Amino acid sequence: MAKEIETYIKLQVKGGQANPAPPIGPALGSKGLNIMDFCKQFNARTQEKMGQVCPVVITVYKDKSFDFVIKTPPAYTLLVEASKVKLGSAEPNRIKVGSVSWDDVKKIAEIKMPDMNCFTLESAMKMVAGSARSMGMTVRGTAPWEKN
Repeated sequence: MAKEIETYIKLQVKGGQANPAPPIGPALGSKGLNIMDFCKQFNARTQEKMGQVCPVVITVYKDKSFDFVIKTPPAYTLLVEASKVKLGSAEPNRIKVGSVSWDDVKKIAEIKMPDMNCFTLESAMKMVAGSARSMGMTVRGTAPWEKN
């Protein structure tokens, strides 16, 4: 029989750098979970993503055990890395802070594809390009689906 789920906890933690300090400690401690057990498992599973922000969804069961799923890094952080800017624009419609190429958008869309609610790479690319525009970035070149 399946375990009964008590709650879900969503956190964003840097890969390979989980420790009991806030925000992890208070979030897990308030639910009665073993904080160090989570940190060890998370760090072991995210060694190859060292330093990257990794969203994680922790499923907490009634018997105080847990499972967790590591998601792909947020599009924001991937776009910041690709464009080599520090932050997005405070006024994205007026002030442009950087640019990305359609090749960068395609790479990011391929990384994000498992966590997106779209079926084709083209629609994933449109979503990532929209995120870039909302951050005040321009997308260089013409979209691959617009070429004749």
